[in-house]
Amino acid sequence: MSVFTAAADQSICAPLPVLGKDVTVPLVTGGEVAYAALDYAASAPALQRVWDDVAAYAPYYGSVHRGAGYLSQLSTDLFESSRVTVAEFLGCRADDQVIFTRSTTDSLNLLAAAVPADCQVFVFETEHHASLLPWRDARVTYLNAPRTPAQAVATLERALADRDPYGPALVCVTGASNVTGELWPVKELAAAAHAHRARIVLDAAQLAPHHPVDITELDVDWVAFSGHKLYAPFGSGVLAGRSDWLRDAEPYLAGGGASRKVARRTGGGVDVEWHTTAARHEAGSPNVIGVYSIASACKALTEAGFEGLVAREQQLVTAVRAGLAEVPEVKVLSLFGDDAPRVGVISFVVEGWNSSHFAAALSAEYGIGVRDGLFCAHPLVRTLLGSDPQDIGECGAPEAEPGERSLNAIRVSFGAGTPDEHIERFVRAVRELVSEGAQWKYRTEDGRCVPDRGTAQVRGA
Repeated sequence: MSVFTAAADQSICAPLPVLGKDVTVPLVTGGEVAYAALDYAASAPALQRVWDDVAAYAPYYGSVHRGAGYLSQLSTDLFESSRVTVAEFLGCRADDQVIFTRSTTDSLNLLAAAVPADCQVFVFETEHHASLLPWRDARVTYLNAPRTPAQAVATLERALADRDPYGPALVCVTGASNVTGELWPVKELAAAAHAHRARIVLDAAQLAPHHPVDITELDVDWVAFSGHKLYAPFGSGVLAGRSDWLRDAEPYLAGGGASRKVARRTGGGVDVEWHTTAARHEAGSPNVIGVYSIASACKALTEAGFEGLVAREQQLVTAVRAGLAEVPEVKVLSLFGDDAPRVGVISFVVEGWNSSHFAAALSAEYGIGVRDGLFCAHPLVRTLLGSDPQDIGECGAPEAEPGERSLNAIRVSFGAGTPDEHIERFVRAVRELVSEGAQWKYRTEDGRCVPDRGTAQVRGA
């Protein structure tokens, strides 16, 4: 029986066409099955629309900002129009800058390099490492994991009020957790930050693919996100927002493109005049195709309509959570509780199972791709699992053997390209694995749990 019992809703979008939807993978038990990509939180498959746009442009590829030739001029126009598209997608203010980077991690490291020398940074321990770790040259205050959105706001307000000296401050917060999928009270946190004369940067890596992100409406100072989570290919990202700290900072990379004028000094050395625009932090030949793919994805999501995309995704979230709730051995991880709004990211553990063993069985026996580990959010996952911060356990590298309890979790994630059948297969697979056991034996090899070839076992034996 289908896990989808509600009547069709005309406001709900159909799945968007994505690359890889027809790829088949071999099963250890024999035969092949269509691959169920349920690891969107790591990297979402590229939209077919994005791939088609990139393929149409590829013959006209040229270096931007450098040449007088037709293809260079065309590529330059494409590059800069993509910047406008991204600014519109994010609801940027008139004086905001859109800087193209390699990823969310790169964007936040860029901002970290631009904060004033005496800046104090406030970051919750619940952050992804991309937003937890870049602030090495600043004074960092790590805030404990809140258990409600209101507690998050209150915790931040107390920390900001107590800071000493009362100088520049920056708050870094996620929009949607890459572990629990829960939405954070971004607008309320921004208001708290600004009330205490602090600025705020939003890590929208998990939010932007699932919900509209409007800098003006949320009243955040900066937004960072990655193309590969927004249904675009790898290798591109965005940092958008206020220009003053970025304009005053030394270029993130020194080189061509960032420099406006370079002249030799009479006594040796060089004098450099750097750009004050986004180019200041975009030295070198840019990733034109990556930038264009982000713009294409922004257009595709906008044209599809976030209202319908969100409605369908919530249908998928409801189906997964309902299916997991029927298996007593499954514990879903959550900070804010069952009623918290969330995107299509759900992490869980299974009683009596090593998480990596369970994920390996989903892949090998059902053709389902999920993720196991600590999801580059070690402090958060350990808090949710109730383990000591010093307990053994690494992101994606289990130490426990199959069948032993592990300190890692399993994450299933999905989005605009996920068909109903993938969710139905996942829920069925979880039930079968828990009730009947795996059909195959598994072993740890090079830090990964893999099928032990030639050692099939009878279910339940």
